[in-house]
Amino acid sequence: MTTTILFVSFLLLVMIGVPIGIALGSASILTILNLPFLNIDFYVQGLVSGLDSFPLIAILLFTLTANIMSSGGISTRLLNLCQSFFGHYTGGLGVVAIMSCIFFASVSGTGSATVAAIGLTMIPMMAKSGYDKAYAGSMIATAGGIGVIIPPSVVMIVYAIVSGQSVSEMFMAGIIPGVVVGLFLLTYNFYQSKKYGYRGLSEKASWSERWQAFNSAKEALFLPFLILGGIYSGLFTPTESAAVSIAYSLLLSFFYYKELTLKSLAKMALESALLVSTVLVIVGASVSFGRILTIERIPTLITEFILGITDNTILILLCINLLLLIIGTFLETLAAIVILTPILLPVTTSIGMDPVHFGIVMVVNLAIGFVTPPLGANLFMASQVGKIRFEDLSRSIIGWVITMIAALMLITFVPELSLWLPDFMKN
Repeated sequence: MTTTILFVSFLLLVMIGVPIGIALGSASILTILNLPFLNIDFYVQGLVSGLDSFPLIAILLFTLTANIMSSGGISTRLLNLCQSFFGHYTGGLGVVAIMSCIFFASVSGTGSATVAAIGLTMIPMMAKSGYDKAYAGSMIATAGGIGVIIPPSVVMIVYAIVSGQSVSEMFMAGIIPGVVVGLFLLTYNFYQSKKYGYRGLSEKASWSERWQAFNSAKEALFLPFLILGGIYSGLFTPTESAAVSIAYSLLLSFFYYKELTLKSLAKMALESALLVSTVLVIVGASVSFGRILTIERIPTLITEFILGITDNTILILLCINLLLLIIGTFLETLAAIVILTPILLPVTTSIGMDPVHFGIVMVVNLAIGFVTPPLGANLFMASQVGKIRFEDLSRSIIGWVITMIAALMLITFVPELSLWLPDFMKN
């Protein structure tokens, strides 16, 4: 009965349009009121303890960093650098778009910010060069998903908090899988460009032009090395690295590039705070939700149920991937993590899967959800910045989703891709 109240009330609230965080909290309160041994203090304590987490500060700071990069000239210089090196190849502008998303992801930590920053420039440029506009938009929407795989990643921070894993270890584990996803996307772009005749730039950039582009972007390129090098060397924590990234981005944008004003900074700070407030509501409300699941032994029962059906590791992992892919199509990414991690983590650990590896698999699954209708947050962002009909993007995205799933299967069944670097750094 308790489980029914919890899940049915949550689903009903979501279906009528209640925000995820409010739906989680309301479902938890309704369930608590129907349990004689709990009172509302249980919910309040969960809310406070959920938000009393130092790593959560990094979410706001990395979000603000992404906004500063978008408006302060950093993303433009990264684009120009990629264009000078890759723009002349077959499907060259597609290569530029994907590589720019990877570079931007390595300092922004978010998918939607990556799509907005790169899409505003690249979608019109690709359309002008003869690329199908929906193809360009769906490509950038998909490549923007790398923003939650390559560190620093806001989604990984939330997973680490919920699962009790190290944020630094999760960051290290995401580097190789992020590169793998990028290579799969580049391969698909090359195939499509050959098929439809999408050519690169008419002229290959000279080495002097490339050097000029590198000189212009070298300060921006130093930022990921500063963030990740500081974390892995032990110089500062992931949260402190987020503060360092803001300070460095501000110095570049204000005093070196001189493309940012105090007025625009105030607006960006407000936008970042409003965006992150949604995340914090979800994280805080999820604590009581998760504790109720634990009290009712839901994770244990699900683990026993799945293992009772089959003990084949491959089948179990395929089922978990299928579930996550389906969930990702209609449930917001952070909500999916805070709800499903306590349920699925015991299942994967029972078959010997490392929690860090499972976290990467979960993040890649939900990155696919970023571009899968009907939710598809990155698709909506690409639709807005590129002025493309959502229906056209939904048709064009199919090939990109299949490519991402192929990369997901490799990451799922080759755990060394996720675990080699963390293990190497430990030794």
